Amino acid sequence: MFDRIASRYDLLNRVLSLGIDRSWRKRTVRALALAHKPGRVLDVATGTADLALQIAATHPACTVVGVDPSANMLELGKRKVAQRKLASRIELALGDAQALAFADDSFDAATIAFGIRNVPDRLLGLREMARVVRPGGKVCVLELGEPRRGLLARAARFHTHRVVPWIGGLLSGHREYEYLQRSIAAFPDAKTFASMMEQAGLVVEQVRPMMFGVCTLFVARRPERIDAASGPAKLEGAS
Repeated sequence: MFDRIASRYDLLNRVLSLGIDRSWRKRTVRALALAHKPGRVLDVATGTADLALQIAATHPACTVVGVDPSANMLELGKRKVAQRKLASRIELALGDAQALAFADDSFDAATIAFGIRNVPDRLLGLREMARVVRPGGKVCVLELGEPRRGLLARAARFHTHRVVPWIGGLLSGHREYEYLQRSIAAFPDAKTFASMMEQAGLVVEQVRPMMFGVCTLFVARRPERIDAASGPAKLEGAS
């Protein structure tokens, strides 16, 4: 599916999120808390490398490895990396979130933006991210969801169920964005997903809803022992 919509993926993201997806990615990168230390970051489901590029720009001492199952998305990502002259610091390769081709403790942090929703076995994908991150490293998940309560929940649901598939189909010429609407509606609520991260062996430190819960940032830490995770973090107020 993503191979077919790759050429318009970035435009669609900007239009469908009203341009706010960029600020969401910036918050995700800040949550990595890498300071200015040299480090190695894994970006899972990197797509056209938007988040990988943001990580490299924000943390100049870091290198980034981005993996994605879509060759066409990666090809566009490689062009963007080359245009920004960051090929020496960003490596993009085909990869499956459920079977990461890296040794244990290979990275200082791992991210996935708008991708965990599309992983067939989410728990396995989270366990893989926890496995390849060194103890103490962050695992950040940025994902869309459907607000279930609040004054703006109805408007958000209208956007997801009506506007997203209509604009997506209009701009891309494909009906794949109907899948996007369905996948957003089916994604678990923030508390349930945070519990899944804990099941994967992570310590969830922050759950931050944004735009009234349309998007949520989950920030977790790999404990010293993978089975040492504590209870789920408290849900923060939406912003």
